[in-house]
Amino acid sequence: MLKIYKIDASPVIDFAAEELKKYLRMMMPMDGEITIEYKPDAKDGFRLGLMQTFGLDVSDAEVTELDDILYMDTDEEGGIIAGDNPRSVLLAVYEYLRQNGCRFLFPGVDGELIPIKRIVPVKYRHKPSMRYRGQVNESATSQRAMLETIDFGPKVGQNCYMIQFLIPTEYYNQYYGRFYNKRHKPAHLNDANVLQYRRVCEAEIAKRGLQFHDAGHGFTIEPFGIPSAAFDQRKEEIYPEEAIRHLAFTQGKRGFYNGYPLYTNFCMSSPEARKRVVDFVIDYARRGSNIDYLHLWLADGRNNHCECESCQKKTASDWYILWLNEVDAEMTRQKLKTRIVFIAYSDLIHPAERERIHNPERFIFMLAPITRSYTKTLPFPIEEAKTVSYERNHTAAPRSLSEFLAYSRKWRDGFPGAAIVFEYYFWMPQYRDPSSLALTERIIEDTLLYKSEGFVGVLEDGSQRSYFPTGFPFYAYSRILFDTSLTYEEIRDEYFSAAFGESFKEFYTYLEKIKSIFDMRYLAGELSADANVGKYYNPAFAKGLEALAPILEKAKAAVQAHYNMPHRVQTVSVRLIERHIEYCRLLAKALAYKALAKDEEARAAFGELWEAFNLYEMDMEANYDHSLTVATLNQIFKTNSNLPQSDEPVLNLDLR
Repeated sequence: MLKIYKIDASPVIDFAAEELKKYLRMMMPMDGEITIEYKPDAKDGFRLGLMQTFGLDVSDAEVTELDDILYMDTDEEGGIIAGDNPRSVLLAVYEYLRQNGCRFLFPGVDGELIPIKRIVPVKYRHKPSMRYRGQVNESATSQRAMLETIDFGPKVGQNCYMIQFLIPTEYYNQYYGRFYNKRHKPAHLNDANVLQYRRVCEAEIAKRGLQFHDAGHGFTIEPFGIPSAAFDQRKEEIYPEEAIRHLAFTQGKRGFYNGYPLYTNFCMSSPEARKRVVDFVIDYARRGSNIDYLHLWLADGRNNHCECESCQKKTASDWYILWLNEVDAEMTRQKLKTRIVFIAYSDLIHPAERERIHNPERFIFMLAPITRSYTKTLPFPIEEAKTVSYERNHTAAPRSLSEFLAYSRKWRDGFPGAAIVFEYYFWMPQYRDPSSLALTERIIEDTLLYKSEGFVGVLEDGSQRSYFPTGFPFYAYSRILFDTSLTYEEIRDEYFSAAFGESFKEFYTYLEKIKSIFDMRYLAGELSADANVGKYYNPAFAKGLEALAPILEKAKAAVQAHYNMPHRVQTVSVRLIERHIEYCRLLAKALAYKALAKDEEARAAFGELWEAFNLYEMDMEANYDHSLTVATLNQIFKTNSNLPQSDEPVLNLDLR
């Protein structure tokens, strides 16, 4: 019988002990009960606690609250599993299990591979390569997906989670409202429902000791009584004039930018308006004592800053920093320890020219390169791209990562504090790479580049269901942040051997061929043969799709040969490939028409894919985000080409 002793008293260490017990019982189901006991003076069994309690060195942690160190020294009967903070103890438990053969490939019980075997000794000490490693809610979100994602993060080495928006009703209703699948009846949630769901998520984040990052957009309108829980258009007339008079003056009036409250800033030169927002933020932070990092962002969108005479005296970023300093001063006065994340996003990519953060210790700088290309690997070391001067409400979006890094360098010249990146791999970019392999390469390469630039973490904004056709990209994202010494090949072999067993090369080879046929540059609109015709016009790409049929047939045979696997996670992985084969067949048909500028036929073929996966959504929803898939692909098929429609038949794809 194995014994687990908790050396330190902590709710997170309590949970770590329960997790260790659960998975050891799964690994050794015939070996009887495993006991858990709080015993600070224990000398045998598994001892879970802080490294400091064991007298272990933690001097390489700049701040033990933030920097994770994992420590293990175990044999067949137990030993020390420790960390420099309670969260690190939980991470150490999961890493101990990984080193004993357990694999967590995607969220939920179907994503776990737990071998039946005897435990082996582990000696290990590791400080993860990046301080901040986490995910952010985005897109169509079910509560099940949220809870399983929060549970999954630390299992693959993540240490923080962000809930975006004060009340994320929009994301929940994209799922429960069935925006893209009318085969299912909608069941919209109200803000009160979502707030309850949010609080449950916060409890699960705290249960694991994860750093809680909170909010983001919404602070530009909520202080004036204008709800920020939805992206909808609204009329100013439904709100009091007292509220509207504080909003940014754009398009010749004070009011909602293009009718959208969430795209609306406030008049930042107004001391009264700033005080209203500062007071709101302070009240929010005081009530949210569980918030580790409060993200204070301005309105979403671009070129929407106040054009009144007073606001034009400073750049948008200068007003932003001035306001942040006012928030910090009031937090300091009220003895609030909440840390703040400020963002270089949209117009704010242009650094402040005069204002500087007064108290860098409270702040983290965050670069959000939302409009970058995800199809290119930058040369290393990178060459600094040119930047342009700020022009109010006439800013152009940078298109390359090198441009974003050039702007961030200028920001950081005036800010000595820590810097992280807010990335978008698992938002729309993932659906422009049907293989998932090109995106994985980019994630690994980018992470190494970000580290070389001095960034100390990445938060990933994207769907909570980014595991189709496999969970390889997300697994790689988590592993490379945890240990930047790992190679693509090492992470690949670890993931695919667990997901597909001894025949994993067969399935990986299939995805490699899909990668070569569905060039990510084409789906990103970067491979047009004639931009005057359209960004997706490329007959050569259409011709290349003719090679797909035999690849799909061979993959079908591999699926049938491995339809029922020894482990549930492997069976799920194989059957996701089965659906992926059909996805590629239908997508190829639609793209072939599109590449030949046959827009109407392309839209009809895309409709076939859409309808087919309407039927499959519920069966696949733990791994596949139908809403975001359709929304992303629709950006391709809703465009029109400037070429007369011909009667020539499309290529012979033979895709049955």
